Amino acid sequence: MSAAIYLDYNATTPVDPRVMEKMLPYFTEHYGNPSSHAHMYGWVANAAVERARSEVAECIGASRPNEIIFTSGATEGINTAIKGVAEAYSRRGHHIVTVQTEHSAVTHVCQYLERRGWRVTYLPVDSNGILCLDELKNSLTEETVLVCVMWANNETGVIQPITEVSELVQERGIPFMTDATQAIGKLPVSVEGIDVLVCSGHKVYGPKGIGAMFVRGRMRYSPLIDGGGQERGQRSGTHNVPGIVGMGEAFRLAKLEIERDNFHLSVLRDRFEQSLIEAGIEVRIHGIEAKRLPQTSSISFPNLNIERLLLSIRTLAVGTGSACGAGQRMPSSVLSAMGVEAEVAGQTLRISLGRPTTQEEIIEASELIINAVNRLYTKAA
Repeated sequence: MSAAIYLDYNATTPVDPRVMEKMLPYFTEHYGNPSSHAHMYGWVANAAVERARSEVAECIGASRPNEIIFTSGATEGINTAIKGVAEAYSRRGHHIVTVQTEHSAVTHVCQYLERRGWRVTYLPVDSNGILCLDELKNSLTEETVLVCVMWANNETGVIQPITEVSELVQERGIPFMTDATQAIGKLPVSVEGIDVLVCSGHKVYGPKGIGAMFVRGRMRYSPLIDGGGQERGQRSGTHNVPGIVGMGEAFRLAKLEIERDNFHLSVLRDRFEQSLIEAGIEVRIHGIEAKRLPQTSSISFPNLNIERLLLSIRTLAVGTGSACGAGQRMPSSVLSAMGVEAEVAGQTLRISLGRPTTQEEIIEASELIINAVNRLYTKAA
């Protein structure tokens, strides 16, 4: 593969070399099963899992590491949380509240429950992608058993007012869940006021195939996976020890380096956006008036064929929306919910920067896009 500028870090990040170094011994030297309690191989593996559990807990401000449950990723955590809470609280009611701009992992689970008789309220957002707290308040009923609000959007980087949402939901005694997959490592994340938090390793320079749930001790939910009783019976299956170790180290580093990373990324992101604006080409930056993650830009090029643009700059690796919606050429549901016209939503790039991104790469990427846009506009004229 020829060298390319990678600006799709919201889809996945490379494994940090420091993370890989921590993981390697658990593939070859410390290969025991944490459930093997009768010998040292199991003891060493179990100690590594518990150390990683503490590292994840510390990163998200959870005071009790035993409230962290390891999963295969955020999608499993979301399925476990929503389906599990729905079943456990079904005697209380059959109503769930979420937001139109949630990740498809949330919306598809909600649609699954709707087919089984549940009622789901999908809250609208304004033109910047922010939900209305009054609409949230008015949507809550005596039958509402769960509210799900994504902390930071994976396409636009728009940050929801999670503190205000949690306070409002807590007043009604309703469980509150947040998908913090994109927020961790870019925002100070705390589980205060949150009952369930879901996250993943591979968005924070950890490995793929590993994730975690924070579940507050008072919460009830039915496990999604039954079996050998691992994770205190809440998620059965042999532990992915190298992945868990890697996630723990990635989260430890994220907590240590968040301020430096955010300054670096926000400077580069702002420079990139400003260069497009100053070039005089027609662009729309979605959510620009809202609080956003420091490394994410959702940029539309009206009246331009985005596929032709991408074909003309093959050395630039960027996204066109959520990586989990790959292959689907439908307009982004996130942008549609924000009131963006279908024609404009379909001509959108998601630029997401990462820890390794350099100033030189941002300058080159902006020049590649500006030159390609000008060429395409000239041909169309």
